[in-house]
Amino acid sequence: MSDNLLLVAAGETARREISVLLQGSGYQVTTAASGGEARTALIDQPPDLILLESPWPKDVDKGRLEQWALEYPILMVCDETGVEGALQALRLGAAEFLVKPLDLGELTSAIRRIIDNALLYRSGEFYTSVVRHEAPSLLVGESEPLRHLLDSLKAVAPSEATVLILGESGVGKEKVAQEIHRLSVRAQGPLVEVDCCSLPETLFESELFGHERGAFTGATQRKPGLIEQARGGTLFLDEIGEIPAAIQAKLLRVLETKRFRRLGSATDLEADVRILAATNRDLEGMARRGEFRQDLLFRLNAFVVPVPPLRERREDVAALTRYFLGNSGMSSRIAKRVSEPAMRLLMEYSWPGNVRELRNVVERAIILSGNKLKIDLEHLTLSHTGAPAPADAPAAAVSLAFDHEPTLAEIEQAYLRLLLERHAGRRSAVARILGIGERTLYRMLADRKEDSDDPAP
Repeated sequence: MSDNLLLVAAGETARREISVLLQGSGYQVTTAASGGEARTALIDQPPDLILLESPWPKDVDKGRLEQWALEYPILMVCDETGVEGALQALRLGAAEFLVKPLDLGELTSAIRRIIDNALLYRSGEFYTSVVRHEAPSLLVGESEPLRHLLDSLKAVAPSEATVLILGESGVGKEKVAQEIHRLSVRAQGPLVEVDCCSLPETLFESELFGHERGAFTGATQRKPGLIEQARGGTLFLDEIGEIPAAIQAKLLRVLETKRFRRLGSATDLEADVRILAATNRDLEGMARRGEFRQDLLFRLNAFVVPVPPLRERREDVAALTRYFLGNSGMSSRIAKRVSEPAMRLLMEYSWPGNVRELRNVVERAIILSGNKLKIDLEHLTLSHTGAPAPADAPAAAVSLAFDHEPTLAEIEQAYLRLLLERHAGRRSAVARILGIGERTLYRMLADRKEDSDDPAP
């Protein structure tokens, strides 16, 4: 199928000559002498590329040209006196410009390059979107709190309501946002996730709203912001409590008017986006202290989704553990399972780090269990900040507990100590269990002795 082009030119001669040139090269060309005709053509048959001659028709203002550039690649054509206008079009979002007289080979090459780049960009967006939509959700389990949460998501997802997701760190607020997007009418659009903690305050406005060329030092070209990138989809603001006060006011305007401006621009753009937000902070308390805008909080509170911590849905721990075992790249070689005593310990632990901590514990257990098919008590590394181990738990389970997030070196040393104690210091037995030679084990013990004041067994 040949590419479909829309040629917008005020002059009849230019429309005829360029149209004949392109049709002779196999392109389907629709012509428009004004912005009104172009608007009708865009509705009737959306083009693969807009070819715009400078000076363009008088009713094609900057706002219309900028809007076209958001939806279609634009190639400018001008004579030597129209270079300044072509440069202005580039600033508004056009892809390239060519100076007449036109060389057919150069023209068709530019058209092919611009369309291919646009397709590549859109394919990348679609692939990212598909990955997000089809990825298995971590909202796994059958507990009553989780069923209540899923019912709330199914109720709010089809609407356009702003949603505020509340919950402790690690409960899966990002997964809740992904589920809302997946179930919404915007599911075919992009889901753009913004970590508000990681954006420096000085760059926040530019990243969120975009900027014009020359808006600040280093702004060498126009840059669409994250709101524009989420056009037709969903914008997820994670940890919204970290947004600076000045940006809070501008975000409130977006929620109220569905309009925004790029930094350095005097033109409003439509914010065709649904906004989801999440936080583990007390926004109401922050609002009372003047740290968060009360009016913005009212807008965000249109629909509040509290995500229960894992300790309130312990019956989901087994299902989540099986999910992590089945979806971890580290367990792809061996189908592992968890022993009954180990699963009982996981069920009785309070999980202060929630689902994220459970995932980390399972991944460590996969590493520590090596080629074994079963994950047992000695392979679990649980923090002392959680609930104490049950009374009948053996010393092996307690000896691999840490009061902090351990490094792999610390886990290795703790596991080595446990095996030496279990096998009464018999190094040959320990080496055989670890699948290494005794010489390697001696070196590990020597390294441990150098790093510790205690002599190695």
